Amino acid sequence: MAFTDASLTALRVFREVAERGTLTAAAAALGYTQSAVSRQIASLERAAGSPLLERRHDGVRLTSAGRVVVRRAASVIDQIDATARELAGLPDEHSTVRLGWFASAGSGVVPQALTALRETHPAITVVTREGSTPALVRALRAGTLDLALIASAPPFRPPDSETPALVLRTLVERGLCVAVPAAHPLARGDFIDIADLQGQRWIAGAGGDGVMGVWPSLDERPEIAHTARDWLAKLNLVAAGCGITTAPASLARVAPAGVRILPVHGGPSEQRRVMLARLPGALPEAAARVAEALRLAAVETRAPS
Repeated sequence: MAFTDASLTALRVFREVAERGTLTAAAAALGYTQSAVSRQIASLERAAGSPLLERRHDGVRLTSAGRVVVRRAASVIDQIDATARELAGLPDEHSTVRLGWFASAGSGVVPQALTALRETHPAITVVTREGSTPALVRALRAGTLDLALIASAPPFRPPDSETPALVLRTLVERGLCVAVPAAHPLARGDFIDIADLQGQRWIAGAGGDGVMGVWPSLDERPEIAHTARDWLAKLNLVAAGCGITTAPASLARVAPAGVRILPVHGGPSEQRRVMLARLPGALPEAAARVAEALRLAAVETRAPS
């Protein structure tokens, strides 16, 4: 079986697996059974004559051959989709930019950039979706995103070890803060001493990192009272007096009533970078315009730490 016999369905399935990171997640996204996804991947590997995925306990990772296939698959699928749009009489998508962003970027940077673009470049269409930084990086590799806003914490390592390395641009660096109820004793000053974080009840983030939302350098086992994936839910739990949580300073402008977001003094600095990531290569004009709008919005929405 030659690779030229590979089906378009198999290529779509493979790209979804590459983006999602697991066969289970890809099956759920596509509405397939996991066995159906496995069969499509197996057919593609037979056509390629080599393994395309490395199966691991935490999901899958692309082999060197898999990276070649996913890159080419993205191009083939995009061309097929463009042909279908043209035949249907729909406008082309040369000015469409696919942008991914991590959760808190939706509170300021992304809306402000999109508002500015509507005024300065109304012909550019930006399609966005939220995701975790690892998921956004996989989507860039799979060719389903053009740009991604990702978060990075010290020691600021590359977001993955794949080749070629992603092009990364730091848009802003800011300190991590803590959100506390306005009536809480910690809210009385303009900052929180790190020693006063001992013994607090925390609201953590749900998902892959069970302690996200807890101060990173806390030298005790934290008491996690609640977990929530959504930022607004976490901040409303804070407002209700249910605990405290970490938050970027930029959320202060959108925090619900009854919440103060304060910097922490003492201990190691907890800086966070907002970075724009993309695959290497020439950046189309529309994507370059979006990237510049995001840079300006990141600077303008930066809050003091």
